[in-house]
Amino acid sequence: MRYTLKPVLAVVALLVFFPAMAQEYVTIDMEIDINKPAAEVWEKVGNYCAISEWLRLPCEITSGDGGMGSVRSLFGGRVIEIMVAQTALSYGYTQPAVEGEFYDLYHGFMEARPVTESTSKMLYTLTYDVSNLTDQAAKDADIERRRGMFTNALRAMKALAEAD
Repeated sequence: MRYTLKPVLAVVALLVFFPAMAQEYVTIDMEIDINKPAAEVWEKVGNYCAISEWLRLPCEITSGDGGMGSVRSLFGGRVIEIMVAQTALSYGYTQPAVEGEFYDLYHGFMEARPVTESTSKMLYTLTYDVSNLTDQAAKDADIERRRGMFTNALRAMKALAEAD
């Protein structure tokens, strides 16, 4: 039997010149104190399309009833999010892969957590892959942009929840 090295060398060359990109997941934890009970907070800001009020963007439920498995469309369909976790005072969501685009496995989780009978914390956590960004400065800028956007969202939730 005769073997040729050409296919083996081609594979080695691909591995050397085009190494597999390793994922680099980041988690951004944010929270804000609210002077209302968690159940009241959640009632005002926890609806799956309440994002339109506290993040000021268009939202439409395109599938489901706003609970587990529901799909929301943001910005007229430019962003799709599926609810993948839910409790009485929280939900988690993900964005599906889009063919031909980098998949960052984006997940968000939002929770109204009781602190006392009359106060609570609103927590928002994002987890996603930043390995497609060119360098650490780009990664840091992306993280800070998202942190700023969702910190503003938490402030808006606080204002909505504490309003009479």
